[in-house]
Amino acid sequence: MSAREIEAAARERLQQAVGYRFRDAGLLLRALTHRSAGHDNNERLEFLGDALLNFTVAAEIFRLRPKAPEGDLSRLRASVVREETLALAARRVPLSEAMRFGPGELRTGGHKRASSLADGLEALVGGVYLDGGIEPAQALCLRLLAPELASLPEVGSLKDFKTRLQEVLQAQSRPLPEYSVLSEDGPAHRRNFKVRCQLADVALATEAEAHSRRIAEQRAASMMLDAITSSEKKKHA
Repeated sequence: MSAREIEAAARERLQQAVGYRFRDAGLLLRALTHRSAGHDNNERLEFLGDALLNFTVAAEIFRLRPKAPEGDLSRLRASVVREETLALAARRVPLSEAMRFGPGELRTGGHKRASSLADGLEALVGGVYLDGGIEPAQALCLRLLAPELASLPEVGSLKDFKTRLQEVLQAQSRPLPEYSVLSEDGPAHRRNFKVRCQLADVALATEAEAHSRRIAEQRAASMMLDAITSSEKKKHA
């Protein structure tokens, strides 16, 4: 078989595995093209798929945990829609075999990297939405993450954002963040706290507000995690 035939066969296996067949073959190809492989890549579809995954999983968790408060729902969603979980879902289907990477990315093992697989999965969901609409896209999200949704953890077992941020920084041998209260106002029964999370080794800080200092710190830590993830993506771009 030629290289083109091998690629086409991989795309066929992927469509069979995920239970959706693209009407627009060009859209499928774009969804599977890593930015290292060319200008017409899957980054925009990744943006779209990320939003669809978050919404679909949020709606399903809302249904599955009818008595859970907003904070618990957010933590459960974050436990499902995260890089490690999406990469695991991508490995359950032959996604890496069907994706297109540039030579440099292949040499450095980019086709096996969790971030690349998670991004590719998001792009695939975004492509399904454009190709077939919201219903097949949401159905795909639920199929891909069915094992995780069927075994949602107890909320108390989930690590909070401050703990996760601490572990990320420690893994990089970086100093721990500093939290400070910028302001505190409002009546005694409903105080409002504005908190800053500051990294000690770079000029990067996030700020968040809540009706308790603890929740405000968690929100600031969550925002810092997002900022660090975004910075890492830009480095590898």
